[in-house]
Amino acid sequence: MSKTKLTINRNGSIKIEGDFEITDCEGKTYGLEGRTALGLCRCGLSVNKPFCDGSHRNGFEHESAAFDLPPMKTK
Repeated sequence: MSKTKLTINRNGSIKIEGDFEITDCEGKTYGLEGRTALGLCRCGLSVNKPFCDGSHRNGFEHESAAFDLPPMKTK
């Protein structure tokens, strides 16, 4: 199985690549028709949510830069 990779695009979508499935909140699987890469909406403007349709080009801005999260809390 290939490793799944998510890329937070500058001023745009989240690109997901690899072996994955996407389900809704009820556990129903989206039919991805064999795709191994696609964009997920991050701006909330897509008419095809949760998938990106390019609507972010109308003004969504977010400069993504990687950072380290704090250590996980343990009891």
